[in-house]
Amino acid sequence: MLIQNPLAPHAHEEVASPLERLAPNKLILGLFLPMQEGAWSPSRAPRSTSWTFDYLAQCTKQAEDLGFDLAFGLAQWMSKGGYGGEMRFREHELDPIIVNTALAAMTKRIVLINTVHILYAWHPLHLAKFGAALDHISGGRWGVNVVTGYKPSEYRMFGLDMIEHDLRYDMADEFTTLLERLWAEDDNLTFEGRWWKTEKAFLAPRPGARRPFLVNAASSGAGLAYAAKHSDLIFITSPGGAEPAKAYETLPPVNARIKDLATSYGRQVKTIINPHVICRPTEKEAQEAYRRILDHEDPVAADNFVQTFVGGDTKSWRGHSRAQWVIGGNVHLVGTPEQIVEGFVKLQAAGCDGVQVNFFDYLQDLAYFGESVIPLMKQAGLRA
Repeated sequence: MLIQNPLAPHAHEEVASPLERLAPNKLILGLFLPMQEGAWSPSRAPRSTSWTFDYLAQCTKQAEDLGFDLAFGLAQWMSKGGYGGEMRFREHELDPIIVNTALAAMTKRIVLINTVHILYAWHPLHLAKFGAALDHISGGRWGVNVVTGYKPSEYRMFGLDMIEHDLRYDMADEFTTLLERLWAEDDNLTFEGRWWKTEKAFLAPRPGARRPFLVNAASSGAGLAYAAKHSDLIFITSPGGAEPAKAYETLPPVNARIKDLATSYGRQVKTIINPHVICRPTEKEAQEAYRRILDHEDPVAADNFVQTFVGGDTKSWRGHSRAQWVIGGNVHLVGTPEQIVEGFVKLQAAGCDGVQVNFFDYLQDLAYFGESVIPLMKQAGLRA
């Protein structure tokens, strides 16, 4: 159960949603940036994908030119060797909040969202001040993906003990309540919570007329309750795994539940899902590309990557097979441009408000996506 702090704003009292900044498309289009070495696929198949800043900047600027709404950066805390294997999967990563600060000065329209593990010794005042600065630098195009963390190894890196699942979301509720108040109130703020307190805290400048985007991923009861109360965008996963037909079948009740919960708080939210897109001129070529990723898997990296998720207390991703983890992404859309757009149409019909795509060979695949898929998305009415 979420903490009802007596100092919190009333449940139905809400600052105008930053979602109003997004263009009025039927389907939000986001890009999942390859911040980590190897991105989402523990495979040694040939590709150009890189975690370096120059590569990330090229991806983001190309996505902006193609009309993407969002670019998202994941955060991680890994020991030497990452997930292991010959490729040392995900050993290297650039911190996404730093990357987004630089990208904000290099872009004009695209919204930049990055993850912050708020329970790893952050105080809400830190994030409020950094976020207000990023809001001004970007012209209101920044948002934070609020993550509590579910890996005991990450907690130990910060000298912390693992926190029980539902308690993490109670703490996130208090953290975000204080964060939003710091962004909203034009006076000194004194706050005495169960986990955080502050005396005469004040921000100048505060964010603009609409606070920064608040985002999180949720599937558990506690996580969904937090998301419905605070988030604008909610990353969802397919209970049926990455096979598209099962995703289309299992996603409608997930989306309906989230939106009903938000309505109970007097709010509206949007959901977004992460398809891995493998698009080629013919279905045969697309399936060959899919198989090539699997045939070149790094078995040690893949085993460790899968075990990290299935061995923890997160409720997401439970329906995914090992092979689906090797490809990466939450739903696998593999085929011709027409088939990819058909998949987007079905995801939208299942209640998803957006897709945040990832690729295997980012710049090359993104260019083909822009050339061949986006025009068909417009014809289908998904994009203006």
